[in-house]
Amino acid sequence: MLARIYRPAKTAMQSGKAKTQDWVLEFAPASARTPDPLMGWSSSSDMNAQVRLTFEGSAQAVAYAEKHGIPFRLVEPNEPKRIIKAYADNFASNRKQPWTH
Repeated sequence: MLARIYRPAKTAMQSGKAKTQDWVLEFAPASARTPDPLMGWSSSSDMNAQVRLTFEGSAQAVAYAEKHGIPFRLVEPNEPKRIIKAYADNFASNRKQPWTH
């Protein structure tokens, strides 16, 4: 019952950073998912797969896992390289590359 503690990345459908500052504790699946023969939905007998806990910081998530004796793996986030650029920079006279259509 290994748990993974990570900070989720922003989705492709959002431009802001909403819901990316919280840390999440999720359990790894203990059994494989099987398709239901009647409906075709996937199901599992693992109830821990439904548990998803959120914390304000990684220290709180680690403290929770240690307090309850949950083995965990902490995944540090990869910070994206931020390029702050304005639309007007495309037409600046000091561009390194010439502007083309």
